[in-house]
Amino acid sequence: MLKKLMMSTALSAAVVTAAFAQSPSSSPPPPAAQSQSSEKANFVTAQKPDQWLATKFKGTDVLGADNQKIGDVSDILFDKSGKIDAFVVSVGGFLGMGAKEVALAPSSFDVVPGQNGSADKLKLAATKDELQQAQNFARYEPPRPTTTGSGPGAVGGGMKPSGSAPSTGR
Repeated sequence: MLKKLMMSTALSAAVVTAAFAQSPSSSPPPPAAQSQSSEKANFVTAQKPDQWLATKFKGTDVLGADNQKIGDVSDILFDKSGKIDAFVVSVGGFLGMGAKEVALAPSSFDVVPGQNGSADKLKLAATKDELQQAQNFARYEPPRPTTTGSGPGAVGGGMKPSGSAPSTGR
């Protein structure tokens, strides 16, 4: 049995090796393809002192005008180009229950250095009451596909999900 297994493994390896030897991908890509791939990759090799990572701000305390904690950053909203549009702040509630989210442009905040080695904080010129009165931040929900009629994909008709009991016709 072991002998058959080893023979089939060796035969498979030989077939795969022959297939790779015949594949045209072993030749280098044309010069146009080489230049396109290097233009698309724009590597950033290090963080600069005036740059922050999103992980630094997520969970960061948000202070109000009176220097009291009024919430924390629950998420960061950015556009396709990578520009930050807003910090989403969770306000009120207890342990995430009953909290509401509001989103504010980064220019609304001042970075306040932490004291005695603690993490930096974000400060607003607003109060907790003002944030609780602000409009809730609405996360994007993609539209759900809608179907009409009585075809196979229609709601309330057509095929039954797999595993369901067959209809008795009554």
